[in-house]
Amino acid sequence: MLMMMITSIIIYAQPPYWGTIFIDPDIITFSDPSAIQSTTYTGQGMVTMYDRRVPGWVTVNAYLFDVVWDDGLTSIAQINPEFGDVAAATVEAEKYAFLIGQLPNCLRADVNEIWIHLGVELFGGGNNSILIHTGQSINYEDDGIIEETLVHEATHTSLDADHAASSGWINAQNEDDEFISTYAQDNPITEDVAESYLTWLAVRYREDNISVQDYTSITQTIPNRLNYFDSINCDLYPFEDNTTSLNIIETQNFKTYPNPVSDIIQINGTDLSKDDIKIYNLLGQDFTDLISYENGKVNVSELPRGYYVLRIKAFADKVYKQ
Repeated sequence: MLMMMITSIIIYAQPPYWGTIFIDPDIITFSDPSAIQSTTYTGQGMVTMYDRRVPGWVTVNAYLFDVVWDDGLTSIAQINPEFGDVAAATVEAEKYAFLIGQLPNCLRADVNEIWIHLGVELFGGGNNSILIHTGQSINYEDDGIIEETLVHEATHTSLDADHAASSGWINAQNEDDEFISTYAQDNPITEDVAESYLTWLAVRYREDNISVQDYTSITQTIPNRLNYFDSINCDLYPFEDNTTSLNIIETQNFKTYPNPVSDIIQINGTDLSKDDIKIYNLLGQDFTDLISYENGKVNVSELPRGYYVLRIKAFADKVYKQ
């Protein structure tokens, strides 16, 4: 007797991309608004974080920062003590609080902790956190995709639990019958939402920033997934509002205005010299040579458009939109 075993095989079309964070660096850029309101050092404390260098969980006496965004969301930045001191930890906390603050509200909603380590390891999302290794961050920044990577990881953190296995999402997958990326196709339960969400932001809100070919590939490959994201009413602040300015956090020592600024920052309340003033972008690059100071006025008209930290000797930092 001849016996035959029949096995069904599902064959998908080749996805248009390997991974969607590499499609275009301009979906979110450094000049886009951030919801950051304040980043406040609260001391050191023992915390448990994931560290891909182990790989595994580590318990360390981390530098801790309360992160407050201006839409009511908050997080705690936990900085590995390997950074050496509070000043170095503050640079990292402020940098990533700003960058994560550029993400839509619905992606920050469940980001309760921001874990920051040294090392060239991939970022991570989930566990009500975002995992950052600063050596890998440099690679993402060099490629212009640091914000796009954070969108991907924050999607894992805030959207996967409610959507990745939902009937609506599974139906959208089946109706599309294709995947946007090889990474999503190889990991349909764990990566498809995160791989698809970034492309939804691109075609719905940054169409002018991506190529016609990319727009066509995305809209033709996953139309039902795009419609699914349309239906969930995701709060996109501040991503959707490019006119939003950052709040100025006043101190008892001095007052500065206006914010955002186009040419002159006025500083009142203290005596300063040009040597007391430094200005950096949020990646820590020094732009002081492009400004001038005289009689309480900082001329920033030569700076490229973007966000900057105004550092006044012995006083707190201010974040400015130019």
